[in-house]
Amino acid sequence: MNDDHPTEPTEPTEPTDSSLALVRWIGWAQRRAGEDWIRSRELTHEQGFVLGYLVQNPGAIQREIARISRTSASSVSSLLQGLERRGLVERRTEDGDERSKRVYATPAGSELIAGFDAAMAAADDTILAPLTRAERATLHALLTKITAELPQPTRS
Repeated sequence: MNDDHPTEPTEPTEPTDSSLALVRWIGWAQRRAGEDWIRSRELTHEQGFVLGYLVQNPGAIQREIARISRTSASSVSSLLQGLERRGLVERRTEDGDERSKRVYATPAGSELIAGFDAAMAAADDTILAPLTRAERATLHALLTKITAELPQPTRS
């Protein structure tokens, strides 16, 4: 895999006095942990995302996958072909309609990404390790106060 992939976050180079820059740095560390976990399974970030989505939403249609992954239908088609070749997803026609195919993660696909949530929880524990339990609670309270005033993040 290419470690210079343009969508990878770049490592922060120097400390900063900006609180939001520090929050971004924490987000960078969390994303890096997730990408490393996905890469260790020989998946791209996009493949890992789609496979996880299909585990949680079996039978999704390709158009829905394109919308939720914020990409084009042709890119999703190519991505799914790669996952199919590896036996990680399968497309099935519904009710004899060849134009309408639903996409499912196979047991091998589900197994491959099982444990992602636990890996991310471990990454969170590593990132927050310098904080005491009380400091973690304070950080959570402060971040909750800030995010209460922001719109909810969406994938659409």
